Amino acid sequence: MAELPKFIRPVTAADAEIGHAVTLDTPLTLDCGKTLSPITIAYMTYGTLNAARSNAVLICHALTGDQFAASDHPVTGKPGWWETMVGPGKPIDTDRFFVICSNVVGGCMGTTGPAETNPETGKPYGLSFPVVTIRDMVRAQAMLLDHLGIEKVLSVIGGSMGGMQVLQWAASFPERVVSAVPIACAARHSAQNIAFHEVGRQAIMADPDWKNGTYQLHGTMPAKGLAVARMAAHITYLSEAALQRKFGRNLQNREQISFGFGPDFQIESYLRHQGMTFVDRFDANSYLYITRAMDYFDLAAEQGGTLAEAFHGSKTRFLIVSFTSDWLFPTSENKLVAHALNANAATVSFVEIETDRGHDAFLLDEPEMFTTVRGFLNAVANTVGA
Repeated sequence: MAELPKFIRPVTAADAEIGHAVTLDTPLTLDCGKTLSPITIAYMTYGTLNAARSNAVLICHALTGDQFAASDHPVTGKPGWWETMVGPGKPIDTDRFFVICSNVVGGCMGTTGPAETNPETGKPYGLSFPVVTIRDMVRAQAMLLDHLGIEKVLSVIGGSMGGMQVLQWAASFPERVVSAVPIACAARHSAQNIAFHEVGRQAIMADPDWKNGTYQLHGTMPAKGLAVARMAAHITYLSEAALQRKFGRNLQNREQISFGFGPDFQIESYLRHQGMTFVDRFDANSYLYITRAMDYFDLAAEQGGTLAEAFHGSKTRFLIVSFTSDWLFPTSENKLVAHALNANAATVSFVEIETDRGHDAFLLDEPEMFTTVRGFLNAVANTVGA
């Protein structure tokens, strides 16, 4: 692997312009039994909240996302991770909707997480930060909406881990959700996905610079371990067909193999680049905590093993979107959610989009997804007069 900086300080609220941030004194009680207080939530908004406060759309980000869904990232300078979907005239139209996106609890872009200072010790939380769940993330988002004076959202939308949050919103706060759009997700994390996460966590913890999670105090950063974790995860976001189409066995800046262990192939160079750029913007401990939250997610387990019970009596309208080449969260997992909703006679639409782009398709230019989401949101808004 190419040489990485020995120390890249984790991104915290003090590192960059994080948009908006609110510190709440109300304790956040976590599933693990502990509490966080006070808690800071960093977020961005786009568009204008109407007088009736009926046009709010909450976007939930994926594992390595943040609040910058539709604005340039302050660390990397890159466009927002969902700028194809969110903005004036786009499927989530900010000329019509008031869009909110917050950094999850346990994150590293301003919301309280392991890189932030523990008020009780004056030092970074590190591994003293309590383990959080998807439900904890949703509870924090509900607290943010309370602070903003928004009782009900027109829609909650997200892909991957964001989709998990959408499902948790529909289960935990059905009275606050008019519609829900879970994309490329599942009602629980599979054994295969837990396995990939464990490989990433072990890569981080095996890095000597991790120092049992106290690297901030030592002026180090497990950059190599975090980069490897990102490389392994990134493979799961793509499909074999997409990898073959984009890279095949093409060599990188050479005409023949080197008979060494440098990046002979384009795919090797690509993955190393993904790893190296990731450590510039993400905290290693946050990666541990957020992947663990995904692993623990299991809506059916919360309801005695019956997924349908999670949505009992729900009046929320659902649009479920999956992609044919997504092997991380395959269509079969998305259909299980649709079947559970059907068992409750819920209003649900299901769309499977043909694409070879794999799991990451929800972040890319997919016209059918754009058309489907746009039509669904506008129909819901017209129904409630938003």
